Amino acid sequence: MLESLTDKMNQALRSLRGLSRLSEENMAEALKEVRNALLSADVHFKVVRQFVDQVQSQCVGQAVLKDVSPGQQVVKIIHDELVKLLGDGSAEFTDKKPLRVMLVGLQGSGKTTTAAKLSLLLRKKGFRPGLVACDVYRPAAIDQLETLAKQQGFASFSNRETKDVVRIAKDGDKALRSDGTDLVVFDTAGRLQIDTDLVNELIRLKAAIQPEEVLLVVDSAMGQEAVSVARTFNEQVGLTGIILTKMDGDARGGAALSMKSITQLPIRFIGSGEKVDEFEVFHPERVASRILGMGDVVSLVEKAQETIDQREAEEMAEKMRKADFNFEDMLKQFRQVKKMGSLGSIMSMIPGMSGVQIGDKETRQMGRTEAIILSMTVKERQNPQIINGLRRQRIARGSGVQIRDVNQLLKQHGQMRDFMRKMNGAKGRQLMKQMAKNPDALPKGMGGR
Repeated sequence: MLESLTDKMNQALRSLRGLSRLSEENMAEALKEVRNALLSADVHFKVVRQFVDQVQSQCVGQAVLKDVSPGQQVVKIIHDELVKLLGDGSAEFTDKKPLRVMLVGLQGSGKTTTAAKLSLLLRKKGFRPGLVACDVYRPAAIDQLETLAKQQGFASFSNRETKDVVRIAKDGDKALRSDGTDLVVFDTAGRLQIDTDLVNELIRLKAAIQPEEVLLVVDSAMGQEAVSVARTFNEQVGLTGIILTKMDGDARGGAALSMKSITQLPIRFIGSGEKVDEFEVFHPERVASRILGMGDVVSLVEKAQETIDQREAEEMAEKMRKADFNFEDMLKQFRQVKKMGSLGSIMSMIPGMSGVQIGDKETRQMGRTEAIILSMTVKERQNPQIINGLRRQRIARGSGVQIRDVNQLLKQHGQMRDFMRKMNGAKGRQLMKQMAKNPDALPKGMGGR
């Protein structure tokens, strides 16, 4: 998310972080780079000008804190201003039950998928969701909504016999509510552009169902056009918030930074991938930290808590302590990490690691390792020591790799096991001290030379 902006902002701030004192000259140069980074990310020029002016005024006459360099203070000021820009202090999304949510937006923005994503997220917070298909114009819209609802175990309502969306919405609300649903999400129709028919239909629909939340689903790849769309929808229909989709794509990300300032509407949620669970609450302070390369440990911990089984994690820690882990355990770890998302997204949440590039090579290596393990029998995974030459040949053929790849994985496993045994022994503490002083103390193959 916003990788390009993150890279450029870090380049702009690199010179600031090491400054022992601030001057008009070095501040002007750094802020010029910040301004260019924001403009290249497609942030609205008025927002950029206001942001830079605000940062500059905050820095002038700033008392230097003890034990904090002036450069670090400027970075902190920029972080705080980014948080304000993204919507710090915006009203929280309501958790009142029952809750009606009406999704609006242009065609192709991802409303139908977002209806399922939002429902899944709110189900984790205790809601019982149901979906109402109010898009009667796009041929596959109703089928898509019903399929998504069935896959996730949600209730759904549709009526192919009429084009009266107000009637469909009211009947759907009544039917789902009587069935115990306390969250009703209305998936409305879109157009290629905002027109009178679309606006009038949405106004009638909103008046009929009286939703607590009216959320605009907008494609972040639209850039400044997304801001214009949000402003128009808000003026004509009335919105309570925004959902930005496709934040994992190649979009420059300026829409997120411009949206709150220009529309005065809070960004409620963001879609960070194609999968139904790749959807999250928008936290301005966390996004600001990611943009500045500070990571997002809170989101990482929350994601880990959702996906990692606590009991399995404790069992794995005990096996590591006893140097008793095998390929069955490694396979479980692979699958738990994959549930958390891509390696790149995980690295972006770790402070100082946002600039680390996880490319195709690393991704292919993980896939190759998993394929090798899956080509083993359960007995072989649990007892790696029984894997002889013939078994290695069979595993290599089954996983489509060379025998040397299988040999390398077995060697790495053996090195890890030996390393853990050393750490568990009487010499473990002494080795830890050596490692702290000299990384070359690591066993060969585990990072030492």
